[in-house]
Amino acid sequence: MVDQTPTPFGTGVQRFGEPRARLLRLDFLLLGATIALLAFSVVTLNGPLTSDPEGSATSLVTRQVAYALAGLVLMLFIARIDYTRFRELRVGIYCTMIGLIVLVLATGGVTRGSRRWLELPFFRFQPSELGKVLLVLALSAFLIDRVRRLSDREVTSRIMLLALLPTMLVMLQPDLGTSIVYVAIALMLLFVAGTKWTHFAALAGMAIAATTLVLVIAPAVGVPLLKGYQKERLTAFLHKDDADPKSQGYQLKQSLTAIGSGQKTGRGAAEATQTRFAFLPERHTDFIFAVIGERYGFVGAGLVLSLYALMIWRALRILTLSKNLYGALIAGGVTAMLLAQVFVNVGGNLGIMPITGIPLPLMSYGGSSVVMTLIALGLLQSVHVQAREVASAKQAELAA
Repeated sequence: MVDQTPTPFGTGVQRFGEPRARLLRLDFLLLGATIALLAFSVVTLNGPLTSDPEGSATSLVTRQVAYALAGLVLMLFIARIDYTRFRELRVGIYCTMIGLIVLVLATGGVTRGSRRWLELPFFRFQPSELGKVLLVLALSAFLIDRVRRLSDREVTSRIMLLALLPTMLVMLQPDLGTSIVYVAIALMLLFVAGTKWTHFAALAGMAIAATTLVLVIAPAVGVPLLKGYQKERLTAFLHKDDADPKSQGYQLKQSLTAIGSGQKTGRGAAEATQTRFAFLPERHTDFIFAVIGERYGFVGAGLVLSLYALMIWRALRILTLSKNLYGALIAGGVTAMLLAQVFVNVGGNLGIMPITGIPLPLMSYGGSSVVMTLIALGLLQSVHVQAREVASAKQAELAA
């Protein structure tokens, strides 16, 4: 029997059926795209990546497989949980997110000028990655509480302030890429909830004003708000011909060289000179899409982007199928999280976006990124499973 209770969209399911039945209600297209991207990541990391700070290709592959397996287990576990329970924990979830980010700023280790990680006994944990998932859950719940007053500017302001607080804390690490994702999540949630277009116009105006202040006005009056390397990262795509090997423009030039040399079908791992001889920076993380382009060419890069397109399509489909508004908001937030990361990372590799150091979901090496992305996909699967449960219950009622 299915226990039903009222939800914003009518009747909702609070208890699932048998565990086997839940697994059969997963979105298998989304699951297939997820596993395919993980497999592609392992194959790519298995090539000769010399001089990598994380170790040899074998150690990278071993750890990436371990992260993927752990994340898949968590994804399937979360898919069995009633996601509506997170709505009741919204304050605790939000405070936990803020607390972890502050803890990193206070005690985290410094790597290459950034303070982003907590050093655990067997794992280096990046709380800002978990923060993406927690932000989706918390902001979605806060929006539900105010859904009947979305036309009020005060509601939009409060939601954006709730999003901007962790965004500013993450920027202090500094981590511009993750900050962009946080803002994208907040905007998507407001859009899915039905916020008026005039509110978005006002937010766009404030964003333009803030950007002008940071990049133009502040430096002009002698009060730069960005460090030199941060400004260089934001403007590197405008200076692709820089000859300084330490500059962001030079690194971007190497990325474009790698992608261009792959042509249609790629050069293969053995002949991928940009990768093998360490011309391409951060080959296993920030610039892994350039590695794919060099080794597997247009075909390989197109396949990866097609898998992301399939994943985004299924996420949007789950949004429309959700049994209630909270589930739709979660699906929208996860969609924004994935789409923003893919767009910014691939755009940075291709020289049409600033280089922000953001990972390519499920492809870049890294435990925090892989595991947290799989947890987010588990939330999507939970929304899908419960939507299928509701549909089955309604069919049973009509048959009776």
